Amino acid sequence: MFEIIAIIAVVLAIAIAVVLVLAAAKPNTFSVQRGATMKAPPEKVFSLINDFHQWGKWSPWENRDPAMSRSFSGAESGRGAVYAWEGNKNVGSGRMEILDASTPSKIIIKLDFLKPFEAHNTAEFTVLPQGDATTVNWVMHGPAPFMSKMMQVFMSMDKMIGKDFEAGLANLKGLAER
Repeated sequence: MFEIIAIIAVVLAIAIAVVLVLAAAKPNTFSVQRGATMKAPPEKVFSLINDFHQWGKWSPWENRDPAMSRSFSGAESGRGAVYAWEGNKNVGSGRMEILDASTPSKIIIKLDFLKPFEAHNTAEFTVLPQGDATTVNWVMHGPAPFMSKMMQVFMSMDKMIGKDFEAGLANLKGLAER
């Protein structure tokens, strides 16, 4: 009986060591990026991103909690605009602030998640005219603390967040092309 327990303990210790080594080998930062092209002028697309009041029409997270509380502060739009939310386990709570807005080409947002996990990231939107269309690139990047690296051993941040970016860009495209 003791030998079985010892074998189980050794196997468990090896499994934990493997997970820790795999986590330690992950990069110290992460980045998720998606893009879409839409038949709309860059100024129209830019205005939908640059104004947090418009995000309810296209953000992939807005409808995950009908009771989510939202607050807006700072500037009405652009640099200094702030959007905070608090919701259920599907959306958590956090705050976004537009740090820079270069009309109509780039928006940089400070993104602070408070719940369910604290994280401090940056989101960037690049809006590029392409003839009669506009290409939007959405990137989120930030530090990957060790706990995040442990999670990345079992799940892909790119797959987990990327599908939300794709849905948001599809919503944005539908709205911009109206």
